[in-house]
Amino acid sequence: MFNIAFTGEFAAFFIFSAIMICGAVLMITLEKVVHMVISMAAVFLGLAGMFVLLDAEFVAFVQVLIYAGAVSILMIFGIMMTKHQPGAREPAKPLHETLAAIGALSLFGVLFYAIQSTELPEPQPFRQAEDNTMAIGELLYTGYVIPFELVSVLLTVAFIGAIVLAKKEAD
Repeated sequence: MFNIAFTGEFAAFFIFSAIMICGAVLMITLEKVVHMVISMAAVFLGLAGMFVLLDAEFVAFVQVLIYAGAVSILMIFGIMMTKHQPGAREPAKPLHETLAAIGALSLFGVLFYAIQSTELPEPQPFRQAEDNTMAIGELLYTGYVIPFELVSVLLTVAFIGAIVLAKKEAD
């Protein structure tokens, strides 16, 4: 039915998929927030690998730089700077867990049926992408230079405002 060639790209796809799925499952099952953030960073890194497989190097770089780096570090700092009280665990709710499992299995069944019954068009011949990073850079710094600079000013003002608000709370 399917003509699949086992290449390095095929293996990399499944490795990145496994990293993303394991990270997502760990994210929702771990209890310590720092461990959750590390699991989420693994998902972001796996997604960046997927972007590399799609020849979107710029998007992969931004994914690693912004999400896996900055957002994860920001969350860790936010956790470290807030006070947390160790609380009692919520009691187990077997009815909710059973309904959630039934819902997840039902969703899996519907998606599996939809994927299996879909007629896919013939694949088009592969065209190697040109240097998309150069194209994004040229477009960003020629056609969209004013919005780019306005976003940088907006982010700087937001950063200064956050510092001012944090200083007022400390006093």
